[in-house]
Amino acid sequence: MFGGHGIFLDGVMFGLIADSVLYFKVDKETRNEFSAKGLEAFTYSKKGKEYKMSYYQAPEEVLEDADEMNFWANKAYGAALKTASKKRTK
Repeated sequence: MFGGHGIFLDGVMFGLIADSVLYFKVDKETRNEFSAKGLEAFTYSKKGKEYKMSYYQAPEEVLEDADEMNFWANKAYGAALKTASKKRTK
């Protein structure tokens, strides 16, 4: 699909790794937090068209600090759970 590796917890994808970059799932509530830090959305090209996914680059500090990793990964997992819940109700 996007040429990366999905990160799952209990069957819910909340992160991905593509081109050695970690991305976390965002929703409308958390997207601004990632954008405010200058983090970019994951994009990929398929058949000449560029697609933007609802995953944003993880803050660099998460790679060095377990507490920061836990904080941001939990935000991503929460966003993924909300998205999955909305899909189930449709």
